Amino acid sequence: GTMIWSSPVQQSSIMRLATLPQMHLAFTVDLEGTVKVWNCQDEDALATLTMPWTCFSLEICLTNDGPFLMVGNSEGNIYTLTVPELRGVSKVNAFKYSVDLLHCSPDKKWIFASGTHQNILPVVFLTESLLKPSEGKSPLSLSIPFSSCCRACWAPRRTSRITVMYRRGSCRKTGFTTFELMAKRTGDRTDIQARQIATFLLPLHMESPIWMGVGDRNTVVFESGPSLFLFTISGHLLQRFEDHQRTIGNLWVDPVHVLTTSMDDSLHLYMWDEEGRYPHLKSCCHLEHAGSD
Repeated sequence: GTMIWSSPVQQSSIMRLATLPQMHLAFTVDLEGTVKVWNCQDEDALATLTMPWTCFSLEICLTNDGPFLMVGNSEGNIYTLTVPELRGVSKVNAFKYSVDLLHCSPDKKWIFASGTHQNILPVVFLTESLLKPSEGKSPLSLSIPFSSCCRACWAPRRTSRITVMYRRGSCRKTGFTTFELMAKRTGDRTDIQARQIATFLLPLHMESPIWMGVGDRNTVVFESGPSLFLFTISGHLLQRFEDHQRTIGNLWVDPVHVLTTSMDDSLHLYMWDEEGRYPHLKSCCHLEHAGSD
C-alpha cells in the first residue's frame, strides 16, 4: 500500500485512464479533452495533446509496429496516436454520437467501437487499416446490426469472438449476444463478416448488471446487486455467488482471475477452473475493510 508516484494536481478532472505496463506508461484524458502520457516517475508528462472535443474513451493497442493510443470523442471520431509522442496517425468518424466504448481484441486484429445511445450500431474496424491508413480510402469496418450496447468484452483466447451486453425496450431488458468475426480476402479485396452465435435475455426480476466479463469457453460473468453470476453465452445459469453483503461496485475479469469489490469496502477473488464441460469459478479469498475505532 505504499504510494511510489503521483502526478501533480491537474487543472481539470481526469475522466479516463489507460495503462501500458510493458513500458511503464499511463495515459489520462481530462474534462477539457487534454490527453497526457506519464512515465510514472517524473513530475511532468512525457507528452500532451489537447483534443478539439470532449473525450469519452481511451484504448492502448500494443502491436508488432509498436504501441498506439486510440481516443474516442463526443463527435463519434476515433483518433489513433503514436506513443509516447501523441502524433496523429489517423482519424475516422465511426458514427454520429460519442464513442463511449473502445476495445482492442487480444490479438490486436480488431477494434470494437460503440456508443451507449440506443440508435448506435457498434462498428468493428480492422486495426491495420487505422494504423496504416490508405489515402482516399475508408478504413475497413463493419457495422454490427445490434443497437443499445452498454458493455462489450473480447474472449481472452478466442480472439475473434466478442460478447455484447445490451439494454432495450420500454422495460430496459438486459441481454447478451455473442459474435464471431472474420476477414475474408478475395483477390485484393477484404470483407469483414460477423456471425451471431448465441444470445439470451435476463429475467425481468433480475437487477440489471453494470459490469461484465467473458471466459474462453462460452461463458459470461456479471454482477447483479450483491450477487455474481456465471452463465453460458446461450443463457444457462452455471453458478451464483453471494459473497458480498452490499451491491458489487466493480468487476475485473482476466484469463485467470475474477475480482469483485463491493459498496461495503469488501473484495472477493475467484479463479477460473477449466475442468469439466464448462469452466467454473472457485472462490479463493475475501478481504474486508477494517475500520478504525
